[in-house]
Parts: sequence; structure tokens; C-alpha cells
Amino acid sequence: MDILEIHKNEYLISTDKKKLDIESIHNFLTHESGWSNGIPIEKVEKSIDNSLNFGIYIGQKLIGYARVISDFSTIAYLGDIFILTEYRGLGLSKWLMETIMNHKELQGLRRWILLTSTAEWLYEKYGFTKLPKPEIYMEKYNPNVYLNKEETDANKV
Repeated sequence: MDILEIHKNEYLISTDKKKLDIESIHNFLTHESGWSNGIPIEKVEKSIDNSLNFGIYIGQKLIGYARVISDFSTIAYLGDIFILTEYRGLGLSKWLMETIMNHKELQGLRRWILLTSTAEWLYEKYGFTKLPKPEIYMEKYNPNVYLNKEETDANKV
């Protein structure tokens, strides 16, 4: 797949995996996200290897990130979206979403999936809605998957 790079003022969005700062992504996901607390860096690396990644940069510094898991034909899952706190409010999340939703390999998909408890107002602008038929939705969810056995056992008490 071709690498996409788009500049806007001093910012860059790139799909080049080689530019990604995996330690920064891991740090955000494990300490700030609330959805991937404790995720091992090996899991982050593997998720990056198997996704279409969008990094936002100022110079060489990664300041935002999102990834898409897709078959590039029928379905896509949008996840791990973030903008570092000090860069929020600058329109970067909107630019990131526009870039993702307009990516040539992500056109004509039957379904997009997004799980979020924040910024619903942003995702609604790009066509995301609450589940119209939640009764047909199923999932297998393990919120403790990144905890070690001792932590998992302590949570059962």
C-alpha cells in the first residue's frame, strides 16, 4: 500500500509505519487512554504491524495517532485514536478524521466500527451513529486481558 503524507502548516499526517514513535503510542495507550491500560509494548507493536496507521507529527514528534483494521473491501475498525493533550483544540482531530475517511483504500466499505466513550460529537460529523439495532450486536470482551494473573485474581475478590 502506498504511503500517504499530507502537510498542513507545520503538521504532517503520515501512514508511514517507520515514522511512528512506538514508545510514545505505548505510553499514551497504557497510561492515558483508559481503554488500553497496561497493554504490553509487544501487543502495541503487533497491532501497528497489522493495521493502517495514521500518525500526526510536528517536526519529528508524534502528537496524534489512529489506526484502522480493515479488509479494505467491506469493513473497517477505527481505534486507538488520540491527540496529545497540549495539541487538542487546534482542529487536528478533525483533520485526522477527514484524512482517514478520505483514504483511497477505505472507500466503499459496507461497515465502519468504532468503540468510544468520548468525542461522540466528532465522530458523528463523519457518519458514525449509535447502534441502530443493539439487539443484533454481540461481543466477547475481556477488560482484564492486560493484567497479570495476580492482578486478575485480586480483582475477583
